[in-house]
Amino acid sequence: MNPATEEAFAQVAMGDASDVDKAVAAAKAAFQGFARTTKAERLDLLASIRGVYEKRFDEMAAVITEEMGAPISLSKRAQAAVGIGHLDGVVRALEAFEFEKTNPAGDIIRHEPIGVCGLITPWNWPINQIALKVIPALAAGCTMVLKPSELTPMNALLYAEILEEAGVPKGVFNLVNGDGPTVGAALSAHPDVAMVSFTGSTRAGTEISKAAAPTIKRVTLELGGKSPNVLLDDCDFEEAVTRGVKHCFQNTGQSCNAPTRMLVPASRYDEAAGYARSAAEATEVGAPDRDGRHIGPLVSDVQFDKVQALIQTGIDEGATVIAGGTGRPDGFNRGFFVRPTIFGDVTTDMTIAQEEIFGPVLVMMTYEDDEDAVRIANDTPYGLAAFVQSGDRERGLDMARRIRAGMVHVNGTDISFGSPFGGYKMSGNGREGGVHGIEDFSELKAISI
Repeated sequence: MNPATEEAFAQVAMGDASDVDKAVAAAKAAFQGFARTTKAERLDLLASIRGVYEKRFDEMAAVITEEMGAPISLSKRAQAAVGIGHLDGVVRALEAFEFEKTNPAGDIIRHEPIGVCGLITPWNWPINQIALKVIPALAAGCTMVLKPSELTPMNALLYAEILEEAGVPKGVFNLVNGDGPTVGAALSAHPDVAMVSFTGSTRAGTEISKAAAPTIKRVTLELGGKSPNVLLDDCDFEEAVTRGVKHCFQNTGQSCNAPTRMLVPASRYDEAAGYARSAAEATEVGAPDRDGRHIGPLVSDVQFDKVQALIQTGIDEGATVIAGGTGRPDGFNRGFFVRPTIFGDVTTDMTIAQEEIFGPVLVMMTYEDDEDAVRIANDTPYGLAAFVQSGDRERGLDMARRIRAGMVHVNGTDISFGSPFGGYKMSGNGREGGVHGIEDFSELKAISI
């Protein structure tokens, strides 16, 4: 379904448990041979994948725009581009990775591929998460079955074509489309799957963990977030607030690591709220097939209804609407477009301060001093990312070290390709990207001689 037009543009076969059985059998049959390939052979394979991906880059950007509504400029600049960025990060890690070495005690320590891996990916950054699972799994020597989101299956089908053209051996990569309760559950529970790597909601991650438990398989999870953005009193407030609003609204707010809670000193709240209102009012909503820095629609009617309900909950619980609110923006009578929304006077006990909204909705909260800021930042069941703005590098770093999150961005910086992506608490376990991603797809073996 094209979320901008609410019209269907393709049909995809919905898999079932028997399809999972066939795919897992193919991956199991291919594992023994692929696990014995050399690092050099796998590096050559990744180089081939990169070349084919580059050739079909514009196709990838276009299909992501059509099926999930990311504006085409964002699809080219980020959505499709990360498919190359993450591959390059894994290649750098693989080049330096020692699969076998001797420890100080004299034992041989080996990293060996864990086996057949079930990969379950979301719709919001589809190729980002496919690449963060498929590429390190290949680098480690694993075979795999991918179940992409049923909301965004077309980019995964295109990626399957890319892998085939690049020469990935038969059975090493397998794709089964379907929904979570059918294909996802069958993959998670399958006795011949050694590992499940899942990205999505915390609720779904819990169900996958339960399904995987009887077979004691490894489960890595990259789940939800409610990331704080702490503005210390020595930062440039106009710049920091404006940047924070834009970052929160990027991808129409459909990012697990988005800075959705802006924490400002109580004494500077009115000033910050004014800058936030201006930034929200300057945010354009537009058709995803048009170039520009605007935001597009949400991915589906279900997501639209969820975001509308949470905006109404914020109003009902007494938060102040600084900008936006319920309903579609002016000029839109179809498509899953929403109004960029900012809430003020938000307290930690409000639903919108605790639940992941996954839309262009920012909540603004006040703190009294640095200790209070740390307390509020950590007062969430999540711990995926955090953001700190400060005019003093050491002060910003001190705040970053005290926040319980897997990634902390200081003064608008970003985590590099190859650095670990993942979170604390209910944001999941395990890490993706670079050497950490390769390690997650590996078993450790100690050999004494």
